[in-house]
Amino acid sequence: MAGFNQVILIGNLTRDPELRYTPKGMAIAKFGLAVNRTWKTETGEQREEVTFVDVDAFGRQAETIGQYVKKGSPLFVQGRLRLDQWDDKQSGQKRSKLGVVLEGFQFLGGAKGEGASEAPRASRPAAAAPAAAAAPATGNSGPADADVPPPEDDDVPF
Repeated sequence: MAGFNQVILIGNLTRDPELRYTPKGMAIAKFGLAVNRTWKTETGEQREEVTFVDVDAFGRQAETIGQYVKKGSPLFVQGRLRLDQWDDKQSGQKRSKLGVVLEGFQFLGGAKGEGASEAPRASRPAAAAPAAAAAPATGNSGPADADVPPPEDDDVPF
């Protein structure tokens, strides 16, 4: 059976990225993204919903995100869904969490503050939504880091 696992999100960081390195030297950045959705009800009332998504980035992309973005920064994220499962040590119950593994990203918004000219506008630009849909099924249409598998669980120092 064929499968397709791709996520495209635009949102604001909920916290500063947490940048760590595995014992083998691979960078890992963890951050939260808040994605807003607004709509009008049948009565015309404006409603808003916020979805919070945890994102993991690896390699050079993790280092770039750790260096240039902070809480509140807008970011375009392209990646795939990953289900993490574990046993809760306090209750003994099985737990799970759905998150996103970053495969590409784009900085959004203008530069702010002094020294902002040092920050690049984009890091290995992710394919825009129309281009991603038109990409061929074979070949590497993503950034170079997309082929780097996440490290084994025992290599992650947190």
